[in-house]
Amino acid sequence: MSGAIRTAGLRKTYGRTVALDDLDLEVGVGEVHGFLGPNGAGKSTTLRILLGLARADAGTVEVLGADPWRDGPRLPRRLAYVPGDVNLWPNLSGGEAIDLLARLRGHGGTTAFQRERARLLDVFELDPRKKGRSYSKGNRQKVALVAAFACPAALLVLDEPTSGLDPLMEVVFQRELHRVREHGTTVLLSSHILSEVEQVCDRVSIIRAGKVVETGTLDDLRHLTRTQISFADPGAELSLPSRYDIERRDGRVRFTVDTAEVASVLPDLGAAHVTGLRIEPASLEELFLRHYGERVEDERR
Repeated sequence: MSGAIRTAGLRKTYGRTVALDDLDLEVGVGEVHGFLGPNGAGKSTTLRILLGLARADAGTVEVLGADPWRDGPRLPRRLAYVPGDVNLWPNLSGGEAIDLLARLRGHGGTTAFQRERARLLDVFELDPRKKGRSYSKGNRQKVALVAAFACPAALLVLDEPTSGLDPLMEVVFQRELHRVREHGTTVLLSSHILSEVEQVCDRVSIIRAGKVVETGTLDDLRHLTRTQISFADPGAELSLPSRYDIERRDGRVRFTVDTAEVASVLPDLGAAHVTGLRIEPASLEELFLRHYGERVEDERR
């Protein structure tokens, strides 16, 4: 596999804090690659190095065949970045911000850009006439997404890009991601939402404590997929099998099971006459606590 992104032995420290510890990552050309991990795992530090905003202390890094620190000025025309918390120029309208970002990447003013810009404004339901200071968090994210998707890019680096978007707009985002992938764009998607990654990613890499601890297709990592089941706490003893790791909190009863076992749980819940039933994917944070929590605690001792 030819790599759009390659890192080997990447290390970064801030004083005594080790942010990255010999991190190895490879993202193939044309794939959508999920970059997952709990808060503080090193995702943002890795992205800053890939974008040329920070310099690694050791190791090698290559983005689209270039070193992002030495060749940084050349890379912005070939990639687009969407952070999880977008800040806009307060006195520019959303449309003016989109046009400015496009010009910085060498695509402003072209007929193709204007046509794509208009289409994206429509599908993301964004009013480009409002000033940046008046936008909600979700609309600021939309401005950055429209700017990223409206111009051709060899690489999209997306750091929690759906933060603040409602569920309908998340669907629009996923559709646009599939569209650029079909045109050969490589995507690195940093997220802590496993269900989002499942919808769009070809492969995933999971980072913990500054290292990639697992990488592969979602089928390869299916053992990490669990589902959370919760229901209203009846306040009495529950007649459920002891194999369920039950937790009672905030007026609800919760436990997780392997996703493939959800159907087998339903008869037990029906027999217990539970109410207010919810079935949802567990957050990646919860998955990490379950799969890696003991190792993290051991390392802290």
